[in-house]
Amino acid sequence: MFYKFKTKPYAHQLKALEMSWNKEVFAYFMEMGTGKSKVLLDNIAMLYDKGKIDSVLIVAPKGVYKNWYDSEIPAHLADHIDRNVVLWKSLITKEQKLKYDSLLKIDYTKLHVFIMNVEALSTKKGLEAARQFLNVKRALFAVDESTTIKNPGAKRTKNILQLSKMSKYRRILTGSPVTKSPLDLYTQCFFLDPYLLDFSSYYAFRNRYAEMRTANFGGRSIQIVAGYKNLSELAETLKSFSYRILKDECLDLPPKTYMKRIIQLTPEQKRVYQQMKSMALAELKGKMITTVNVITQLMRLQQITCGHFKADDGSTQEIKNNRITELMDLLEEVEGKAIIWAHWRHDIATIVREIEKEYPGSVMTYYGDTTTDDRQKAIKEIQNPESKVRFLVGTPQTAGYGITLTGASTMIYYSNGYDLEKRQQSEARIDRIGQEKPMTYIDILAEDTIDEKIVKSLRKKVNIATEIMGEELKAWI
Repeated sequence: MFYKFKTKPYAHQLKALEMSWNKEVFAYFMEMGTGKSKVLLDNIAMLYDKGKIDSVLIVAPKGVYKNWYDSEIPAHLADHIDRNVVLWKSLITKEQKLKYDSLLKIDYTKLHVFIMNVEALSTKKGLEAARQFLNVKRALFAVDESTTIKNPGAKRTKNILQLSKMSKYRRILTGSPVTKSPLDLYTQCFFLDPYLLDFSSYYAFRNRYAEMRTANFGGRSIQIVAGYKNLSELAETLKSFSYRILKDECLDLPPKTYMKRIIQLTPEQKRVYQQMKSMALAELKGKMITTVNVITQLMRLQQITCGHFKADDGSTQEIKNNRITELMDLLEEVEGKAIIWAHWRHDIATIVREIEKEYPGSVMTYYGDTTTDDRQKAIKEIQNPESKVRFLVGTPQTAGYGITLTGASTMIYYSNGYDLEKRQQSEARIDRIGQEKPMTYIDILAEDTIDEKIVKSLRKKVNIATEIMGEELKAWI
């Protein structure tokens, strides 16, 4: 069919579209950085142009769903399509209610797009909003990062599976459909069609593809997975309704892709952040402030967004936050090895502890406290494709210069510094001779905080440490 793309597709994206565009159900198993969001939006436009759908429900994790509204749809959805795009917000003001009501009107002159975070589908309010939308529309229902519904016992999974029956067209998107086990596939495929895998229940599916054994815990016998079987059969079944592509298979990808994951401050973080912000502005009032003091205030604010701060007595105070959860969700999607940058010892310890829980023996460090021998070992393990070490956690000031880490092609900034040179040097650790894959750089940012302003300025090639003086701090905090 003839279709005018807003942004030119790569060869692998065209192939994904050719395989899927007119299918009622399809899975885009495309590694992060290969452009699966664009493929979905082009697919949506094609179905809309053909009169097959008049609306879309996109469900994505909290750190991703706003990107659809702010970036993906404006960048990739064809200009000739008039659209009404509404972002879910749990706090329903009068203005927000008018937006929701506009989605329920019968209007064939516009494509109606409702974007929700997957966590909202655990709530009665979110479930009802999605149900009302699907009830009056001919919709395509898409779940982005569909491993978020891999747990068949989770409330949001049950609700999303129930809602799936209300849409004719369904899509799932994920770069890593099997994060820990082939059993993760069951509910993702069930969302598309209960009969795709031809099993009457999760337990029947498990019995076909998992080796089970009995274990005793506290006098109670339970069944646990001891291994897997018949995986070639499962892979063959998936081929009929999915497309799988990895970055290193895409010969025409750009060498670098930049992405961001947005998190929200917790109520406790907001309170402490506002207190610190007020103190900083109070210091500015009526006088100039030195660069050293500016950087101190910025550092304190960013520490708060990371979930901790130093009290007056020198102790580190923990603050409940969403950053480490977002990182762990992100690592589920990462194929191969990744470098993770953080700027405080406290954060490095937190990251290593959480990774060890999920992926034992897979992480090493490279920062001030890492011994010389362990630094050399960390480089060797990351560069060795056969090593079980997948993650290196370090600081740009220690590991960001002079070393080669091309065994990884993904780099995650858990937090950013204010020095442009350190950012550029740290990015270059994977962008060196020997790198054979397209590279993906991901920033984790707390919404409406100093995080966003720092990255924006770094992208504009502004060295914050030397540029921000005096009253300019007001614009930052």
